[in-house]
Amino acid sequence: MRKYLEQEMIADSLRGKVRYNCTTFIGMDGCRFFELFVDGKSFKRFSWETVNSYFIAEGYVNKPKPMRIADYWKDFWRVLEKYPMTERTEYTDDEFCAALEEYRNSNIQESIHSQNPIVKMFALFDRRIGKRTLEQIEEEVNAQPKWVQALYQRRKESSFSAKISIPGREKQ
Repeated sequence: MRKYLEQEMIADSLRGKVRYNCTTFIGMDGCRFFELFVDGKSFKRFSWETVNSYFIAEGYVNKPKPMRIADYWKDFWRVLEKYPMTERTEYTDDEFCAALEEYRNSNIQESIHSQNPIVKMFALFDRRIGKRTLEQIEEEVNAQPKWVQALYQRRKESSFSAKISIPGREKQ
C-alpha cells in the first residue's frame, strides 16, 4: 500500500511529504488503524476507535461516567449503520481499505469526483491530477468535510508553487 500510494501514484510536488502508516494489534481480532501524515505531522486516523470516540463526542450516544469498556463499545455497530460515511467525519479502518480498493479499481476521473471522502483523498494526491483539474473541482471539494478541504489546499499549494526545471533556467 505504501509503495503504491507514496511512490508510484503520488504527485511529484508531494513526494516525501505524504506518508501512510498501518498499526495492527496482535491478539485483538485484526484491529488496526491507518494514519495519514502530511509534512511529517499526523493528519488523520482511520479506526473503529476514532469513529466511536467521534460518536461519543458528537452526542450520538450517551455513555455513563465512569465508563467501562463494555459501555464504551455498546451500540457502536447500530450507530455506525445509522450514520453513513457521508454524514460523519471519522471513518473506520475497513472503510479506509474499501476506499483504497475502490480508488485502485476506478479511473482517476471517477475517483476525483467520488462522494467517498477517502477515495477523494487518494485522488487529490494522485500524480494524474493536474492544475486545471484542481481548479475545476474547487466547488465540489468545498462540499466535502473540512479535512478533505485542507488536503485539497495542501495539494493545490504544492502544485502551484512547484518549480519546473528547464535546462539553463527555472520557472514558477
